[in-house]
Amino acid sequence: MPDQTLDEHLCFAIYAAGHAFNRFYKPLLAKLDLTYPQYLVLVVLWENDEQTVGEIGERLALESSTLTPLLKRMEIAGMVRRERDPDDERQVRVRLTKKGRQLQAGAAMLQPCVIDASGMRVEDLRALKTQVATLRAAIERAERGGAGRTGPT
Repeated sequence: MPDQTLDEHLCFAIYAAGHAFNRFYKPLLAKLDLTYPQYLVLVVLWENDEQTVGEIGERLALESSTLTPLLKRMEIAGMVRRERDPDDERQVRVRLTKKGRQLQAGAAMLQPCVIDASGMRVEDLRALKTQVATLRAAIERAERGGAGRTGPT
């Protein structure tokens, strides 16, 4: 039987790493007057501007009920503009404002800071990111299909 200690749980290691990332990003993002969720929305829009709320939610693995209040606050702050799609009134399209686009230059310093703080080589960080993404996809497949082994991870 596998060891049941907290240190043996992969899920906890990933959970704790997520919290460490949030704590690390917080003061850096504060300089840009952004929260971490706002930063993630901006990253998605910097990749491809003018997306629907559903597309952004799918990319960030967030429900629209979580995303909509966040987008409203970002609109009030002048980072994005939300508009109903004229071809489909059920869809809300989100696009960057000038301020939202300008934040990209300030955010460019974030990744070098993370790389430096990690003490790891860029190649190793890319490999780790790929492994975590593969793990996430496998867990999501198992969740949808009910497949997979049971036990702590």
